Parts: sequence; structure tokens; C-alpha cells
Amino acid sequence: TSRDKSWDTLCVNFPRSLYEIGLYLQTLLFGQDGVPQKRMPALILAATMPLLAESSLPRDCARTVPVVIIGNGPSGICLSYLLSGYTPYLDPVAAHPNTILFRKLQESKQVPITEQDLEYLCEGLEGRSGNPVAVLFDTLLHPNADLGFEFPSLLQWRLEKKRHIPHLVLGKATPGGAWHTMEGSMLTISLGIWMELPGVNYRDLTLGKRRGASNDRATPEEISSYYKNYVKLMSLQKNFVDNTYVTSVQKLHRSHENSLGNEKGTISDQVYSVKNGFDYCNKNGTENGQTGIRNGSMNEIRNRTENTGMGEIEEEKGENRGGKEVRESFGVSQGLSQGLWEVRGYQQFQGATNVPFSLFAENVVLATGASDSPARLVVEGEDLPYVFHNVRDLGVAVSCNLGPSSDPVLVVGAGLSAADAVLCALNHGVPVLHAFRKRADDPGLIFKQLPKTLYPEYHRVYHMMCSQAYQSTPAGNTTTPSPSLFPDYTSFPEHCVLSFQPDMHCVMKGSSGVLKALKVSMVLVLIGSYPNLFFLKEKGQYLGLDPSRPISYKQNPIDINPYTFECNAEPGLFAMGPLIGDNFVRFLKGGALGIASCLLRRLKQMNKNRLIGEEGGRGREGSRGAGGFV
Repeated sequence: TSRDKSWDTLCVNFPRSLYEIGLYLQTLLFGQDGVPQKRMPALILAATMPLLAESSLPRDCARTVPVVIIGNGPSGICLSYLLSGYTPYLDPVAAHPNTILFRKLQESKQVPITEQDLEYLCEGLEGRSGNPVAVLFDTLLHPNADLGFEFPSLLQWRLEKKRHIPHLVLGKATPGGAWHTMEGSMLTISLGIWMELPGVNYRDLTLGKRRGASNDRATPEEISSYYKNYVKLMSLQKNFVDNTYVTSVQKLHRSHENSLGNEKGTISDQVYSVKNGFDYCNKNGTENGQTGIRNGSMNEIRNRTENTGMGEIEEEKGENRGGKEVRESFGVSQGLSQGLWEVRGYQQFQGATNVPFSLFAENVVLATGASDSPARLVVEGEDLPYVFHNVRDLGVAVSCNLGPSSDPVLVVGAGLSAADAVLCALNHGVPVLHAFRKRADDPGLIFKQLPKTLYPEYHRVYHMMCSQAYQSTPAGNTTTPSPSLFPDYTSFPEHCVLSFQPDMHCVMKGSSGVLKALKVSMVLVLIGSYPNLFFLKEKGQYLGLDPSRPISYKQNPIDINPYTFECNAEPGLFAMGPLIGDNFVRFLKGGALGIASCLLRRLKQMNKNRLIGEEGGRGREGSRGAGGFV
């Protein structure tokens, strides 16, 4: 491409989703003014090259699925479990310590929890989550857990095929999500049993690894292994597509849906002509020299998804599952959807080969977590090579050349990730400087909420934060000698970073106004993270409680209906987990209950309406016959 062409001219023939990604990258590089640059650097074109293949994906290669779940962490896994037909009932021999809740459950004890009035069951319940269904599901799975009890679950799970809703779970790696990438030496905040998902006891898969009755926390390696094995044990593999990157999710307007129906007869005709899963446009099998990869991936996905049976959700009455009846069960008029969504992206194979896909979904669930994009200080020098934003980078450094003789590591932040970094450095003999904005005795610090017996390592960090603080010299005082650093750890409460210099000095300012320049070997900025929802319009910002701010699980979660988890700003789009403020596995499972309950309720209503329509049709035929109509 000649360099005198503008970016707008360059993008005329590109699909809109790719154009938006280009503008997003441009914003990252050139600020928020949104003015297109006349000459874009080659970096942006190179960054979008893996996605260019999308433009060659014909529209008729798409297919429709009832539910697409974006994210294969514990949120997506748990929802897949419920959508696969696993149904919770009240255990007939169980009793709940909450007598009011137990009496409500007894009123409909033969009815699955997913078909009961969740709002009614949630009334009066209190817990550590702000989402009522999350508190309900937690107290059913782990009654009185906050009081230290280990009462048995009140739920009994039954696999009922008639409640199965076909779905796909798209994830960037193998099932388990971010747990595969966490620092392996840490321990989880939650107890191991709180990390488990319905149907499989965590301890049964981690025999011999229990650390004692007083400290039954787990390592990320144990948790990621549990989630991976869980998918296999529950036979959920057919629903999961790994190494998948979603690049665009767009709501189709009604006119667009109609045009698609005119082109291909109906969307539902597409569904049943190719079954459930991805379509890689493998008609001739000769595109771009990727015949083997496309054939292999297509066959693998078809083999996995054919066994799901798109007609399994029909009532078990021996109805004909082919032809017209099957198509009606999951077409555009299926009844679960509030419109259609187009989901685009690519799947990565060995050799860094990216194979694009495009599909339609009647419902989309956002289960991506909220740790994709680390929060930044936005100060001078933050992009220098010695400044990092992930604890894993410290683990790499200490295994290479960082040690006791190195200059101190600067950790910025006062949360648990920052504490993990402090512990990692100290365990390898690396001196630490620890800067944070709050006072050391601030009541809002997370350490004050953690029991000492369960979290001794975090209280060790908190004790050092309070007892080994840097004593600032008052501004203008030239008689007081300059304070020295502690040999292993020095905290800098009420300090903010002003800049990072190329000579590996960090400039900070304390509450007294005095500037300090400290020599460091490495900087870790660990002040939180944001979800990366670039594939949605406005990066998903319009979905938040405050549409003017980015989505954040603490400051601005996605605004949902608290009982269905459907986005208030977008029917047919659901959110769960950290995106709505539930950052602990223990509570994000409630999102799966709410979403599954909502979809099953709509399915039941759809089946009821269809039966009424069939009876009405037979009645009209009878009346015509009686009157002599042919």
C-alpha cells in the first residue's frame, strides 16, 4: 500500500469490525482525540494482519446456535454444566439452617430450582456478594460457610436431556481461563472447597494435597487442573472450542435478519444443514494452502457437536426430529432469543495459523473475567522495559538474573496482587520498595478483612507495611538526616509515582510534598485490571452502570437484571462473574443459575405457545372439514 493513502481510504474495503479494531489501536497509540491520522505507521497494519482473513469469510458460511458463551473460565464452565441438562433439585434428606429459606424450598420440593421463583427464594438472604442469586446459590451449595461450617449441599443433581440447551463455549486456551496463567507458588484467597463447581467434589480430585483443617487453600495449578478435569468428568468437552479469539460481537437489526433469511431461505435452514459448531467455509478445501488444517478442525468440531443433538431440547414424546419440526425448534423464531447476534473471530492452530469463523447466536453470554487489561498509572516512562504490570514477570526475572545483590524491586499497589509480588521477591532474597497511595492503617485495605489464621502470609506483608515505613524528611528541613531504607523491605505509604526515568530511577512524591528519586532494578505496577471488551461496540462501556466510564468490576460493573443476569441495555446479552462484580468463584456460580433459569423459562414458554398453535391449527382444519372445505 502506498504511503500517501489515508487510513480512511485504506479501510474502505475492510470489514467494519476490522476497521473498528484499527481505530482502537490508533487510539492506543495517538490518544483519545479520535482524529484519523493521514499516514498510519506500519505497526497498526501489522497488528491487524492476523485478522485480515475475516474479510474473505463468505456470509453463507455462518450458522446459528442458541447460546454462545465467551470465556471458558469457571463462569463459562459452570453455565455449560447447567445448560447441558444438569438440573438442581432439593435433596429430600437435606435440611438448611435458615429455616425461612428451607420452608420456601419445601413448598416446591419436586420442582427444580431453575424453575422456581428465584426472587422469592432470595428474599431476606444476606451474604458477601451484592447479587442476590449468587448468595442464594452459595447458601444452597455451602450452607453457613461464612460461619466456618461445612454442612452438606442441599442440592441433588439430575441429568435431564429435555432441559439441554445447545451452546458453544469459546475460550482463548484450555478450559480454566486465567487460572492457567497465574503464579504457581501463590495460594488462593478462597478455600479449595469454595472453588469447586457443582457435581464434583474438589477434595476428591486433590487427594493428599490438603494442607490442614485450618488452611485448606489451593494453588492455581491445583485449581486449573480441577477445572480441566471437571469438563472431562462431566462430559462437557463437546461444548468447548479452545484457542478461540473473538474479534467482533454485533447485534443484527431486524432488516439484516430478514435479508439473511431471504438469501438462505431461513437462518434455521442454515443451522440444520451443517449442525452445531464452527464453519470454516471448507467447501473446496483449497483455500490458502490450509486444506489439512481446515478439514481437520471441521471434522473434529462436527464430531464433537453432532452428539449434542439439536433436537434434544424437545419434549421427550418421540416426536420426529428431522425436517420441519427440528428446524422450528431452533430457528430465528425459536423463542429463546431477543434478536440475533453475529459473532466473529478466529481459532489458532499449531504453527500460528489463524482460521477465521463467523456464526450467529440467539443469546450471547459474557464470561470473560476482568483481568485482560492491567490498569496503568499513565505517567512518564511507564512503557520503559523495566516497568511491568504482571506478577508473572517477576517470577521470570527471579529465575534469570534478579537476586539479593540486585537493586530493589519497586511494587506499586496495596492489593493482594501487590502483596503476592512482595512475597515472591522476599522469598528469593530480593529487596523490595513498596509504594501505595493510602495510609498504612486505612480501614479500606483488603488485609483488614482477612483472618490471620487463614492468611498469615498476607498479614506478614501488612505488618511490614505498617512497621517498616519510610520516614519522610519534612519539606525545607535541612537539619534532619536523610532516612535510610530497611535492608529487605521499605514501604512508602501515601506516595504516588510521578515518572520512571531511562536510568532506572523512579521519581515519587509523598504526602509531605518531598520528591524522591530511587534506583530500582524492576518495577511492578499492580493497581488492578479491566476487562477487554473491544469486540463490543463502545468497548462495552454502554453496558455499565455509568455508561460514561470503562467497565470495571469494582467501580463500574455491567448493569444487569439481578435475577436473569441479562444486560439492561441489551436484551439477549448476558453477563456473569467479575464483569458484574462477582470476583470470587464461590459467587460467580450464581450467574450460571440465573442465566440457565431465564433461558429454560423462555424455552418452556416457547414450547407452550407452539403446542397451543398446533392445537389451534388442528381445530381450524376440523372446522373447515365440517363445513365442506377442501
